[in-house]
Amino acid sequence: MRVLVVEDFDLLRDSLVKGLSEAGFAVDAAGDGEEGLWMATSNDYDVIVLDLMLPQLDGLTVLQRLREKNRGTSVLILTAKDGTDDRVKGLDLGADDYLVKPFAFAELLARVRALVRRRYDVKSPVLKIADLEIDQSARTVHRAGQRIDLSAREYALLEFLALRAGQVVSRTDIWEHVYDFNSNAESNVVDVFIAHLRRKIEREGSPRLIHTRRGQGYILGDLS
Repeated sequence: MRVLVVEDFDLLRDSLVKGLSEAGFAVDAAGDGEEGLWMATSNDYDVIVLDLMLPQLDGLTVLQRLREKNRGTSVLILTAKDGTDDRVKGLDLGADDYLVKPFAFAELLARVRALVRRRYDVKSPVLKIADLEIDQSARTVHRAGQRIDLSAREYALLEFLALRAGQVVSRTDIWEHVYDFNSNAESNVVDVFIAHLRRKIEREGSPRLIHTRRGQGYILGDLS
């Protein structure tokens, strides 16, 4: 999943980028409102973590302009203001959640994960496709009860396919949601990681779960 962090305080921004990246997200970052708005309207993010007190454009203006452009990306507001008016204004402008500074990173991470599930209309953090289970909280994968060890990138790809299980997911969609702005991966990297996943999750005697639609993309599901 891909997240944009818009925060002008360098130490906090770097800390959030590091923590979210270690949690398996592809993360981009901006240090002011103008840059954040440009990135938010130029890319398809699953969640935007948006500070209110920003140079150039404040967070509420960024949020308002995003919604005016019909960008439906989930937005988590960060604010040092604990006043009800600021929270209400943000929610009225289309924010999906808010967090008051200072906060525990574990809480921010849980809220980001919840917003991702909401975006893909998933209620449980455990995704089940046939006998495949993906625990988004623990970041573990099992098939028929047996644990499957995946790299961070393999897990991110599988999770994205699982959130859209039964749907054709294009290579472009995968690229936009699994890789960050600074990624210099090769053009065939999606196909390479799909091949890695197939070798790891497919089981003899069990239904095939990753299917290719030539010229369209991939489907995760039991289509037998």
